[in-house]
Amino acid sequence: MAYNSYDLEKSQGYQVQQNGAGSSDSPYDTCEKRTASLVEPDGAVPGEAFVIGDGFRAKVLRFARKFGVEARGIERVPEDERTDNGFKALLNVATMWCSANMVVSSFALGLLAKSLFYLGVADACLVVLFFNLIGLMPVCFFSTFGPTFGLRQMVLSRFWFGWWGVKLIAVFNVLACIGWSSVNSIVAAELLHAVNNDVPGFAGVLIVAFCTLLVTMFGYKVVHAYEFWSWIPSFIVFLIILGVFAHSGAYQHIEWGMGTSEMGGIFSFGATIFGFAIGWSSYAADYTVYQPSSQSKAKVFGWTFMGLIWPLLFTQFLGIAVMSATAINDGNNRYQEGYDASGTGGLLGAVLFPATGDFGRFCLVILALSTIANNCPNIYSVSLTVQVFGRWIQLVPRFLWTIVATGAYIAIAIPGYSYFETVLENFMNFIGYWLSIYSTIGLLEHFVFKRGFKGYAPEHYDQPDKLPYGFSAIFAFCCGVIGMVAGMSQTWWVGWIALKAGDAPYGGDVGWEMAAALSGAGYLLTRPFELKYFGR
Repeated sequence: MAYNSYDLEKSQGYQVQQNGAGSSDSPYDTCEKRTASLVEPDGAVPGEAFVIGDGFRAKVLRFARKFGVEARGIERVPEDERTDNGFKALLNVATMWCSANMVVSSFALGLLAKSLFYLGVADACLVVLFFNLIGLMPVCFFSTFGPTFGLRQMVLSRFWFGWWGVKLIAVFNVLACIGWSSVNSIVAAELLHAVNNDVPGFAGVLIVAFCTLLVTMFGYKVVHAYEFWSWIPSFIVFLIILGVFAHSGAYQHIEWGMGTSEMGGIFSFGATIFGFAIGWSSYAADYTVYQPSSQSKAKVFGWTFMGLIWPLLFTQFLGIAVMSATAINDGNNRYQEGYDASGTGGLLGAVLFPATGDFGRFCLVILALSTIANNCPNIYSVSLTVQVFGRWIQLVPRFLWTIVATGAYIAIAIPGYSYFETVLENFMNFIGYWLSIYSTIGLLEHFVFKRGFKGYAPEHYDQPDKLPYGFSAIFAFCCGVIGMVAGMSQTWWVGWIALKAGDAPYGGDVGWEMAAALSGAGYLLTRPFELKYFGR
């Protein structure tokens, strides 16, 4: 059926808003000159608007919709199209995050406690508990914005950073999504290599990448459908690993450390755990956007938290315990040998292969494929994030950006395969640094200046002259970067404050704490002046 703006207005009662001939304010006027910008009074765009006209974009989307591909990008979702409701919607969001974190990448973080930071089992487990709790709070809270406004996370960020300032945030988010996917693919490749030494690293990366692309091409509903079930086989495999490892008696309790070296290790490992937990905050609302505005915020928060916390704690605790077996000093430690030979995959192989044989290899293949569930949110959300760079980018169908992003992280993951530990630690810390700044500014704007959800005018999400200028947000972001530099501890740079948090030469990583503190101070000092002199 062919649509035009008059048919849509007459049959469904939509308000037609003309932005002016040749105006750049409509995301449709360039490629669909025959079609006006169709929006509801609250700024929502009906689904039919994406397939109206005879232009290339409309033809591509009409063709894609035949196969169930989501046509919508970052445009606001109308209330009557938010069909993800009831108990199933809450279960969807919980299983979404459960599947994304019940993966071998989360398990691999637990290994770093001993391999990089020399922590014992008890102190490492406490770090995992408390830093996860801190990092998950912004993710759970931002998830409640999706049903309330029907807007994606990066679009919501315009109300904090402004039309232009959010483009800087989008750059970091694109890097984060691509980086996450690269790290996850490397873990999967290690597992497949452990199963069969003849499988090269690049082959494992390609397998995970193409499977992820297949799911994310179709969009929100297919991603949720996949994540609804994918945690189950992963959980079963982790239970098998737990049972086999506990039965082997290889668990080694390492005593608590003491002194400034221990303090530095706790701060640095905590930064890594925090970076993983908070990593979902920059696209949390993307996965609740089709829930109705009547959805309980407390329920969305609670179910998101439940979906996140238990897979993170379970997998990371298990990783800490299994890695402790590498401390066995009997002259023939198969756990250490496996880890040295093939990283995470080799260590898991040392646990499973002697007791389960070929079945253990099958389990590792399942875990390798579990990384698809972790990559899906990244690649789906990166296709939405790039659309905030400009209206012309919105003219490119969302699913085409998933193809571009897939190619980008393949190009990073294959050469990075041999440097996994360093890549993982540095990348997790980078995530924690910038997202602590992002979350601090967003939460301060929400609670202090907008004073809750009623302070927003969501219909202005695509109107630059109605959004904040973003001067104070960018200034605060720069202040946060100064704090990050002062507090970070990396092999290539150790900040002057980080040196005070542990032994030289690396000290302890307090970059995300310093970034949050300075960005918060900068925002509280400058935002009142921006409101007073610019009015928005």
